[in-house]
Amino acid sequence: MSSSALSSSAGSLPGFSDADLLLLERTADALTAYSGHPVMAETGSTDGVSWAAFAVPLGKEESLLDDEVIWRMGGEHTRALGNAGGLAPHPDEVFECRLLFVIQVAPEPEARYLKLDSQGEVVAWSESLATLLPFAVSADDDAPWPDETDDEPQPHDPGAPNGACDPAGSADPRHQKS
Repeated sequence: MSSSALSSSAGSLPGFSDADLLLLERTADALTAYSGHPVMAETGSTDGVSWAAFAVPLGKEESLLDDEVIWRMGGEHTRALGNAGGLAPHPDEVFECRLLFVIQVAPEPEARYLKLDSQGEVVAWSESLATLLPFAVSADDDAPWPDETDDEPQPHDPGAPNGACDPAGSADPRHQKS
């Protein structure tokens, strides 16, 4: 899948609710904070199918591996999500990016959301958007932080002072680095 085959719509996007869009925005910002690299996200619609793409801008001299996809992010009619990785692009500025993944809205209720990998292959689907995202973020500003006193054992980093827990070692696949 390439962004050249997709056209952004300037109006409201059928498929993603306001809560979905907020969740996608927060995911883009969380990916930026977690990775230490700017992660851009934008939404669009192709043939009536809504999608949200997440990608990392390429450096000036950076090249892609053979199996990586360039996604052009930005431009005049783009609906950006989140803080654009802190880049503050101009309205007509376009970035060549390494595609991370795409979330697409499907018509089937049991598979309302599809997650496509960087090659455009469907790798997961769910009736809940949150289960397809790499972080447990919420669209609810008043949502409580996850309870870390649950019964599941936490991985420990033996090198950490006082045997502190290592949240990056979580067994939850949504918290693993890609």
